[in-house]
Amino acid sequence: MLCNFPFGADVESVLKLCSSALHICQIHGFMLGRALDHDNILLSKFIASCSVLGLLDYGYSVFKRKTQPDHIYLYNNMIKYLSLHHSSRSEAILLYNRIQLSDLCPDSYSFPFVLKAVVRLSAVDVGKQVHAQAIRVGFESDVHVGTALVQMYSSAGLVFDGRRVFDEMAMTDVALWNAMVAGYVSNGDIDSARKVFEVMPERNVISWTTLVCGYVNVNRPSEAIGIFRRMQLKGVEPDEIAMLAALSACADLGALELGDWIHNYIDKYGLCRTVSLNNALIDMYVKSGNIVKAFEIFENMEHRSIVTWTTMIAGFAFHGLGREALETFFHMERDRVMPNEITFIAILSACSHVGLVELGWLYFNNMNAVYGMKPKIEHYGCRVDLLGRAGHLKEAEDLVMRMPFDAHAAIWGSILAAARVHGDAELAVRALCHLSQMEPGHSGNYALLSNTYAALGRWTEARMVRKLMRDSGIKKMQGGSSVEVNNTIHDFAAADISHPEATKQAIFWGYKFKGIIKYGCCRPFLSDFGRDLELFITFFYQSFYVIDQPAGTQISSLLVRFISVASLGFIEGAASF
Repeated sequence: MLCNFPFGADVESVLKLCSSALHICQIHGFMLGRALDHDNILLSKFIASCSVLGLLDYGYSVFKRKTQPDHIYLYNNMIKYLSLHHSSRSEAILLYNRIQLSDLCPDSYSFPFVLKAVVRLSAVDVGKQVHAQAIRVGFESDVHVGTALVQMYSSAGLVFDGRRVFDEMAMTDVALWNAMVAGYVSNGDIDSARKVFEVMPERNVISWTTLVCGYVNVNRPSEAIGIFRRMQLKGVEPDEIAMLAALSACADLGALELGDWIHNYIDKYGLCRTVSLNNALIDMYVKSGNIVKAFEIFENMEHRSIVTWTTMIAGFAFHGLGREALETFFHMERDRVMPNEITFIAILSACSHVGLVELGWLYFNNMNAVYGMKPKIEHYGCRVDLLGRAGHLKEAEDLVMRMPFDAHAAIWGSILAAARVHGDAELAVRALCHLSQMEPGHSGNYALLSNTYAALGRWTEARMVRKLMRDSGIKKMQGGSSVEVNNTIHDFAAADISHPEATKQAIFWGYKFKGIIKYGCCRPFLSDFGRDLELFITFFYQSFYVIDQPAGTQISSLLVRFISVASLGFIEGAASF
């Protein structure tokens, strides 16, 4: 590899071509023979190559052989590479401490490099000492040092201390502002992050992406999409992280139109379709209702991770396509991809949708027997749901009593829902007894029991449950829906007349519904609402807002977040009318 390279510049070129430990040893021998190891810049590049090839210990041993490193540049680079490696971060801090023993003074690069090691070790007390040293040598106002300090304090949850450092800086550098926004985001204070973001003198793609991700992390997808749209209007090209966050928000809201735009943007500009990006696109299409498009992306992927397979399996199950989910799982096993715990939650859910009780039990047992995974409470919950949906109520209740976990509200809710569907009022009462202790203010549980009684014609008990709700001060959970019309998401809530179309729609559908009720075509379904007809009508005019849109209007999705069984019956009655 090395023939005649008498100059350091030639060694730099060869270092870029290194691909093995043998190459590193050859170059090191070449450098020693010509005393090139005394060149601090060349030695730093050699250490960098060692780090890239996973040979940092070799590079560090070469550094330590220097009798006395005589330049801070070499120390800084060694600290930088040590801080990147998990096993060497403590060594990075020790090496930083040796700087002053070597009669050298840390500079504006020394502090940020050592603070990276501090952050990764969660050694905030050491970080405070580094901060004090930065003040002592006059670097407290340096923007690079200040940025690193804000990141260090924020990572330790001391965002107030990070803000103090930020406020004392000459606030012009975008990296410093980004660090402060990211600090608030990482600590869940998205509103403070937004305030800092809005007064930034300059923003880059990192600024926008950080805020979009922040809103997604705190489950505020509408605001995440709002920031992403502003980013588009400002002409800022989103990076992969921004698109991943925006796709996640689209998935949460069912904003298919924006998700399609992101997909087309990726294809139009030839951006690299990484596995993570494809996974996010599949998840978005699944949750937005376009399972065909999701499967198309899945089929066209050259490389798939376990997340890819699990997302597709869960997507099929989510859409009630249990057999397709099981077939995908079979192909995954055939390709020798090891499933994880989330995969089994998806496959058990698929068995529930198809009603394959025995196959679900087989997969449940195979978790431990074949894959060495001990089922968790989520898997027991899927098993309970599978039995309940299939009408095996006694087995479902027995499993709840026998499983090695205390059943949580979701599991008892599954029992209650199964009892409602299969008309077992006694089991519904037992389930509600547990739920009333776990979720004393949850109206949906009482509504299900009331509906169970009503479906069995036991009207007295149904009214007693409703009276118990009123006497206990439990208010019925407000229904809601979202619809995306012309790339704008409209949110509705029952009994809410704040939408501009509210009055017109309520009057029109109010007359329609009263006419339907007058002729008695769906009177049995009104037991869930009693006399509160206005609330009932108000909820439904919002969904029918779609009907008034002109021909050609893009309506991508309709998400209904809560509809009772009686509501679904009423829709059927209205349609037949």
